[in-house]
Amino acid sequence: MLQKKLTLYGLTMIAVGSCIGSGIFATPGQIVHELPNATLVLLVWAIGGVIALTGALTFTELGGLFPRSGGVYVYLKEAYGELAGFLYGWVILLVINTGALAGLCAAFAEYMKIFAPHMTDGTKTAVAAVTMLLLTVVNVLGVNVSQGLANFFTGLKLLAIAGIIVAGFVFYDPSRVPLDFSLAKNVPTHLTAALLTGLIGVLFSAGGWHHTSYVAGEAIDAKRTVPRAMFFGVLIVTTMYLLVNLAYMLLLPLDAIASTRTVAGDAVATLAPWGGRVVAVAIALSIFGTISIYTMSAPRIYYAMAEDGIFFKQLAWVHPRWKTPVVAMLVQVVWAIAVLLFFQGYFEKIITFVTFMDIAFMGLAGAAVFVFRRKMKSAERPVRAWGYPVVPAVFVLISTAFAVNTLRERPEQAVPGLVLMAIGGGVFFLLKFLRSSASKT
Repeated sequence: MLQKKLTLYGLTMIAVGSCIGSGIFATPGQIVHELPNATLVLLVWAIGGVIALTGALTFTELGGLFPRSGGVYVYLKEAYGELAGFLYGWVILLVINTGALAGLCAAFAEYMKIFAPHMTDGTKTAVAAVTMLLLTVVNVLGVNVSQGLANFFTGLKLLAIAGIIVAGFVFYDPSRVPLDFSLAKNVPTHLTAALLTGLIGVLFSAGGWHHTSYVAGEAIDAKRTVPRAMFFGVLIVTTMYLLVNLAYMLLLPLDAIASTRTVAGDAVATLAPWGGRVVAVAIALSIFGTISIYTMSAPRIYYAMAEDGIFFKQLAWVHPRWKTPVVAMLVQVVWAIAVLLFFQGYFEKIITFVTFMDIAFMGLAGAAVFVFRRKMKSAERPVRAWGYPVVPAVFVLISTAFAVNTLRERPEQAVPGLVLMAIGGGVFFLLKFLRSSASKT
């Protein structure tokens, strides 16, 4: 049995830490490139916050209904059946979590170049792989270790972001960086499509708040602490993202933001030559903490699936001393390293690849609230989705629009995820056939 030791504060830090990784430091340039207007940039980040907030308000009810490890997998399985749950776990393993881990580790290795400027591509890949392996081993040692790392590194990254925000507002010089919030110029012709495309970077940066639900089985008073942690986490992240993007624009012109992948370092470097170096270290620490959280949380999905008997049973094995799903964690790190080797140098493509599948399944999980209101009318609901049915409907509709637009605008990254999901469907029915044949003999 998994141990119940996670507190509200620890769960909230997992929600915040899962969101604030490399995205807020790496994607603003891409977003400004799509939306070269200050008001639209803040608008798309606000829309991302609304999506996450409506999702969190929706998932609070789901978390209260099913306070056990597995999170979204559990919601999908209970609402739509074993196939939907299996496909989500399959896609989490092959696309979403392992893809995010590969991207995070590659970004971490890139920032480590500050200590070794002449690092080769092969060395960077080795650093990324070793980092992933190291944090997997640390998280295998127990959830208390994981919670401590989450609290420590999340606190550091929040301090770093707070420093950038303060610097932007305190040292803003309108004569150097004239900030124009007018909508009279630089507005894309196809605004809706541009906003939805800009959301790729936003949702990648804001995604992860639902990781709290994955460890519900290890939470103290899960029916209350898990929903609250998701809600508080989203509020904290949305507020900080809006403020830090405004700070970027107070320190750098929009065209400079659009042309850089290291916006945080470049912004602080305008105040002091060593500023970029300090921020690079802070970013590296931030990514390191997020990798730690990801190596801990998602294997609980594979564990829950194996416990339910619809995934490989070995993934349900819990170490007798450390009380962690060791096999699930090791399988994840092996595949993530394979993804890292295959996609090295394609960070932007990985973002689209990951976010497309992630948001598509999040929208499907959000729609489960409507299913459970019909199927489980008399079930105890410690927390009800605020603003039902409007808030859950907004979350589902925006998620659907985003997924459709991404498939249309970026098919080269979206289609491979659909292909892997189709393969997962075949694996599901093959496993089902093999179990049926075994039971007859």
